Amino acid sequence: QVQLVESGGGLVQTGGSLRLSCAASGRAFSNYAMGWFRQAPGKEREFVAAISWSGGSSSYADSVKGRFTISRDNAKNTVYLQMNKLKPEDTAVYYCAGRSSGWATTRADSYDYWGQGTQVTVSS
Repeated sequence: QVQLVESGGGLVQTGGSLRLSCAASGRAFSNYAMGWFRQAPGKEREFVAAISWSGGSSSYADSVKGRFTISRDNAKNTVYLQMNKLKPEDTAVYYCAGRSSGWATTRADSYDYWGQGTQVTVSS
């Protein structure tokens, strides 16, 4: 069993930056692929970024490519999402997810564990 707790959300102006963290408890975090998803009001949950168990492979949604960076520190059982050049359309609840298979995927239904989410609001 893995428990995930996100932090780092908040209110930021357009063009600003935030770093989200997701702390994992439980066994074998280093074996898990990790992902970030987001859900805006009235919209479906969408893929943002994912990283493999080793950190050697990552993928991004086209909408965030070049602005967001996913990383992980297996010694600290933590995955990060650095968000730069934020836009109002990035406003959403951001969720961290863990997948017991070590390979990253963009599909939400492939992930086994989810955090409660952290709100990110970008003002124009």
